[in-house]
Amino acid sequence: MPLRLQPRLRLLPPSAAAASAPPFPPRGPASATGSSARLTGGRRRRGPAVAMASGDARVAGIASSIRVIPDFPKPGIMFQDITTLLLDPKAFRDTIDLFVERYKDQGITVVAGVEARGFIFGPPIALAIGAKFVPLRKPKKLPGEVISEEYSLEYGTDKIEMHVGAVEANDRALVVDDLIATGGTLCAAVKLLERVGAKVVECACVIELPELKGRDKLGDRPVFVLVKADGA
Repeated sequence: MPLRLQPRLRLLPPSAAAASAPPFPPRGPASATGSSARLTGGRRRRGPAVAMASGDARVAGIASSIRVIPDFPKPGIMFQDITTLLLDPKAFRDTIDLFVERYKDQGITVVAGVEARGFIFGPPIALAIGAKFVPLRKPKKLPGEVISEEYSLEYGTDKIEMHVGAVEANDRALVVDDLIATGGTLCAAVKLLERVGAKVVECACVIELPELKGRDKLGDRPVFVLVKADGA
């Protein structure tokens, strides 16, 4: 598969002009280590460019702060690395602020963060809008009684779990993760919350890989993203 090593930014709609984005934002002396993304089979094989999903000027800074690393963690995958966003206090704050501005008046009572990047973005959103934060975790990570929801991977299955009683039938929930790709994990998260009677208001992600059609798996459940990776 041919790879473009130079990420590019473009405004949506597609008629807007494109501009080059640096592979690593020059906003501090520290270098990023670690990863920003779960790997589910080949879910990240394309999408090296980040495109803005909004006309808000803050989104440009968020998009440019996301580093794209080719061939990580294996050949053919263009890795969307949010650790560089976290190194940029303004981009990080703008990310949280944009979500807070969207959800502060929607009566949300619980923010459910998907392991593990949902644990980065979910808690500050929950604090700002006055909601409780509930972690949705991988199996055998939560110490109390749990309910679980299974979802499919490219090879096999996995589960996410939630403490019994953490979410109630009258809760209005926001599901938060760093990225929507194939949609399997978000779909499992939504089903888990709906099983206990909660109303899922929306799923919120920083990045979307549209070519993997994760929204299709979620059906009519709404999804909000800040930037989109261009798979063209």
